[in-house]
Parts: sequence; structure tokens; C-alpha cells
Amino acid sequence: MMSQMTEGQYELGDFALQNGQVLRDAFIGYATYGDLNDAADNVIIFPTWYTGTHHGVDPYIGEGKALDPSLYFIVVPDMFTNGYSTSPSNAIGSANGLEFPLVTPFDNVAAQRRLLLEHFRITSIELMVGFSMSGQQAYHWGALHSDIVRRICSICGTARTSPHNWAMLHAYKSAMEASADWDAEGHKSWTPEIMTLVSSIGATMAMSQDWYRDGLHLTDEVASVADVISNLSQLFEQWVPADLYAQTLTWMSADVSANETFNGDLESALKAIEVPALLMPCDTDMYFRVKDNEAELSLMPNASMKVIHSKWGHMAGMPGANPDDDRFIDQALATFLEGR
Repeated sequence: MMSQMTEGQYELGDFALQNGQVLRDAFIGYATYGDLNDAADNVIIFPTWYTGTHHGVDPYIGEGKALDPSLYFIVVPDMFTNGYSTSPSNAIGSANGLEFPLVTPFDNVAAQRRLLLEHFRITSIELMVGFSMSGQQAYHWGALHSDIVRRICSICGTARTSPHNWAMLHAYKSAMEASADWDAEGHKSWTPEIMTLVSSIGATMAMSQDWYRDGLHLTDEVASVADVISNLSQLFEQWVPADLYAQTLTWMSADVSANETFNGDLESALKAIEVPALLMPCDTDMYFRVKDNEAELSLMPNASMKVIHSKWGHMAGMPGANPDDDRFIDQALATFLEGR
């Protein structure tokens, strides 16, 4: 059963970024499910991911599921750059367009904290869970905001963007910059050539070799890999190129230790995550590898790992992509919330 969703927007005012720049009249979009209890502590937060909006989490939410709105107040904040929060397409002044400053995961988490504490007056977070880019943000919550978060879960995410992941993101970035008039008008709308480039990169990396080898891409509507690329183009077409470009830069910058608290010391940042943590990589994900999570696990004092065995690659963690993976993740989250 689809759960009732309430959408909103919280004004942050002039928001100081990690790099010293300021987003003027910044705001954060969000959706909520369920009701906040009297103690204001039945909170689950699930931020958005690359190409994600607050509508995307709905497949994970419902009565009888781990993310049950009859038990929890579930908040889905939109990342800066996704069009629902402050982004190149809607920012005021000089930040509009390609002059939009770099916004890091650290900045996104700071905005999320303000949303929860200032707007909703919450007292603690039962679970911070994220997929992909928001899975990276889970590490920030655990390392930097343990005063209010009780447990974290990262689904197909890592504490720092790996070199291979960064190289893939650089391909996205370069493809968008290849537009002949990128600096003029190209960042405002897609050309067919650039759309094909960006979608081809996504089709190469988001799903696994096994997914293609076993024909899992073939359906009544999808007869070839070219159709997969075409379908991804329809997803990217919903985005203003400058927004996706800025979000790519955010992903490239992800590093839980890149702040004044840890000064680039990843080992110290991971050791600082003392709250219970659940890492859920997929064994065929080419963005976030199981070995990366295994290395993190050895440094996190209260962490466990459940591997998603799936041929869906990174998409195994995407809500609604594959029902079997959704069920596995839901059961793992339910067990984690029960403290087992």
C-alpha cells in the first residue's frame, strides 16, 4: 500500500558552505511519511542520491516494511543540486548556472541537520539510511553527528569516493563539458549527442556485466542495449544539465574525512563512527566495491556488513529497481532496527 507523503521546503537563509562560499537564500526540499511522536525521537532519515528526488524512496516505505510510517516519522531530504533544493537551475544571483559553488556531502548533511532540528524539532534520529551518494552521507552522520543519530546504514556507498569511481564521474563531467556551447547555453538543455554520451556511461556502469550477459535487460519493451541507453536518456532528460553537472562534482568530492575535524585522516574518521553501522554493498556494483566496505569495516568499531548478492550491480540498491533486492534490503533494515 502506498503511504501518504507530505512535501515541503525549509528556508535556510544564507547558507555558509564548507569552502567558504555562501548560498544566498538557500532552501532544502523534503518529503515526510508518518507522524512525529511526542518525544520527537521516532525519526528515520533517507536523503536522495544521484538523479534521485524525494519521490524515489517510496518503494522502501510502507506499513509492514522496515521503514513503516505507522511507527516512524520518515524524512526524505533533497540534496542540493537536484532541483528541489537549491541548485544551479533555481539559485539566485551569481550562483545560478555554471557559477554554482561546490556543495559537498558535508554541506548537505549540515543542511539536513538544520532541517531536522530547527524545523521539525527532533531530539534524536533512530536511523540514518542512504543509497549511493546518500549512503556516503551516512558516514558523515555517524562520524560527525553521533550526538543525535543512533545508527546508520549505507546501501551501495562508501566513506570516500574511490579512484575508479572518480574516474567514471570524470567521464560524466567531461561528456557534459563536450557540448559545443556548454559555457553559453549548453548547460541549460541537452543536445542529443551529449545525452547519448551521458546515457552510454550510465548504461556501462550502473548495471553489471552479469546483468547484461544473462539478458536481464531484455523485456517486452527493451529489446537491446540501445534500448537501455534510450531509457536512461529519458531519466537524464528530466534534469537540467547544470544541476546534474553540479551533483557530479558533489559525488566526486565525497570524503568523510575532508573536514576540519579529521583533516583528511580517513582512518580516524571511520574509527569515530561508534554508533551501530550496517554496510550493504552489492557484489556486482562497479561504483562501490565490496572490498572498499571490507576495508572500512575493519576500522569501524561497531559495524557489520550484509552483502547484496545480485546481478543488478549498483542498481541493486535503487528503491524499486528489483523486487528481490528490495526484499533483502528491507529484511536487513528490519533486523538492524530491532538491534539484531
